Amino acid sequence: MRDGCVLSARVWLPKNANSQPVPAILEHLPYRKRDGTASRDSLNHSWFAKNGYACVRTDTRGNGDSQGLMADEYLQQELDDAVDTINWLVEQPWCSGKIGMMGISWGGFNSLQVAAMRPDPLKAIITVCSSVDRFADDIHYKGGCLLGVNFTWAGRMLSYSSRPPDPKIFGEDWRYEWIYRLKNIPLLADTWLLHQKRDEYWQHGSVCEDYGSIKAAVLAVGGWHDGYRNTVSKLVSNLESPVKGILGPWNHRYPHLAEPEPKIGFLQEALRWWDKWLKNIDTNVENDPDYRLYIMDSVKPQRRLKLRPGEWKSIDSDFKQVIPLDTLLLGNGILGADEKIRPDFLEVPSGNIVGTQAGEFFPYNFGPELPADQISDDEKSLCFDGMVLKEGINLIGAPLLNLVLSSDKPLAQLAIRLCDLRPDGTSALITHGFINLTMVDSFEEPKELEIGKRINVGITLDHIAYFIPKGHRFRLAISSSYWPFIWPSPELTKIKIFSGSLNISKIDISKYEETNILDNPVTGEPSNCKIKSSPTSSRKEFFDKSSESRVVEVKHDSGCFLDLDHGLETDSFVIERWTIKDDDPLSARIDIDWFQSLKRKDWLVSTRSKFMVKCDNKSFFIEASIFAYEGDKEVFEKSFKEIIDRKFV
Repeated sequence: MRDGCVLSARVWLPKNANSQPVPAILEHLPYRKRDGTASRDSLNHSWFAKNGYACVRTDTRGNGDSQGLMADEYLQQELDDAVDTINWLVEQPWCSGKIGMMGISWGGFNSLQVAAMRPDPLKAIITVCSSVDRFADDIHYKGGCLLGVNFTWAGRMLSYSSRPPDPKIFGEDWRYEWIYRLKNIPLLADTWLLHQKRDEYWQHGSVCEDYGSIKAAVLAVGGWHDGYRNTVSKLVSNLESPVKGILGPWNHRYPHLAEPEPKIGFLQEALRWWDKWLKNIDTNVENDPDYRLYIMDSVKPQRRLKLRPGEWKSIDSDFKQVIPLDTLLLGNGILGADEKIRPDFLEVPSGNIVGTQAGEFFPYNFGPELPADQISDDEKSLCFDGMVLKEGINLIGAPLLNLVLSSDKPLAQLAIRLCDLRPDGTSALITHGFINLTMVDSFEEPKELEIGKRINVGITLDHIAYFIPKGHRFRLAISSSYWPFIWPSPELTKIKIFSGSLNISKIDISKYEETNILDNPVTGEPSNCKIKSSPTSSRKEFFDKSSESRVVEVKHDSGCFLDLDHGLETDSFVIERWTIKDDDPLSARIDIDWFQSLKRKDWLVSTRSKFMVKCDNKSFFIEASIFAYEGDKEVFEKSFKEIIDRKFV
């Protein structure tokens, strides 16, 4: 790098690249190429290499086998390092000088962010499961509401970053580097909580600040069961550079490896993209439809779905251009009523236990992570039910809810769910949206609510493509809490709703052809790995009589894997416990316990991290600790204890 720091990279090359230089594809991540994403990297990059591309997978500084320290996500340092890597690639004898960048999640974010910096060699990117807005639509805050995953992600990164480099790569200084990292390991959650409104911190890396800065060709991919389902539409709607979008039924995974199926031939689609923009081969991608969408059929809700019935359609228009369904007035518990709410207002029930049937923000463990039957959450919410549909409707786009309401507290939030009431008696979540009511006018300048004052609120729900059949009904469910998906307001609130309308977009898909992207998935060479124990996930909800708290407990064992090429054995597991008492939002608490280990013959290192968050009406309290071991001997310990003021959340 420009400051002398050395990054570690794994490179896949076509056999003839030194005599016939090829374009290079960069994936720039903190998730440890040696063990963390080794299996996925091999499946993807070996295939691209066999099809004429140099593929480079770097560990970002302070992670894996790279030197240096990582202080936060998406810092300018990280993006500068990516640019330096791109410039290094151009100088290699096997590189033609044209570069692509790709990634899912973190790599999807920084691909967009680096593209916005416009390094000349970067001609195209593929961004999967990412966001253009780091404040209003990311894992930290959504609609200004503080997300629970903000804390689980901080706990995860504390554990991820605690592991040492591999001595076989890094050399005899590995231990010094490990302790150096541990001494400087960031808590992250404290930084994210210091920015509880949309300020310069969140504006950095949010490409929605200036879509015009991106000149590279962008293929945007997302999944309807992922938390980042709005990005594809935003990019296709706003970029001036070549851009296309694909949205399927998937979780937070590459779409040739994801659930629910159907998987697609993602690598083939990516190759068409690279061939056009990096090799100038006529693959006709520029004439692909704007969107290739999977319209999901209604199914009985389950925590895990291996297959989601539906159909693919090619749509050559923006989601905003679809035909609005007749605006639905909110009647007295009825959608589609001809009069405004009667009596003069309806009140949103107070309470903290709405939300236990929500799914994970980004499910990716192939476990019980999807939304369950919403009935028990519906019973604790203010619901408006539509009439039985006389014909099926294809919902395409982002529903918009407009309300006139008042609050009896200065801080309040709303969770909005649009559900499919099925004839079998279940309530299936179609989509949802959230709003911190102090940020109705501005995410940058929130204002406390005036007690009892009526305000106009517009809430845009997440994008969706969903077929609700004849004989089903819509349900709109409104709650003032949604635990543990969002952190509760400091006080129970009484929110009165005086009037409102729901605008749902539909589309006549009969005029659109089925898309042709349903090629069978392909992959490259799998890594030479032995599975010593398979991953397992579990989730349970119960009432703890000793603490009089409701508990959601999530466990995930990542499994134990042995790489037969370099002999490294990895193991990890996590336990998350979310607790809250009925009618006491200040009792909300999360406890996270992570374990990681690396082993090779007589070499064994491990780390244990603990992470806790609780609150009162004025502050958040964060306590965390990290322990590192060589064999059974503890070699390092570090503790964190932070108190951070609550501001508008």
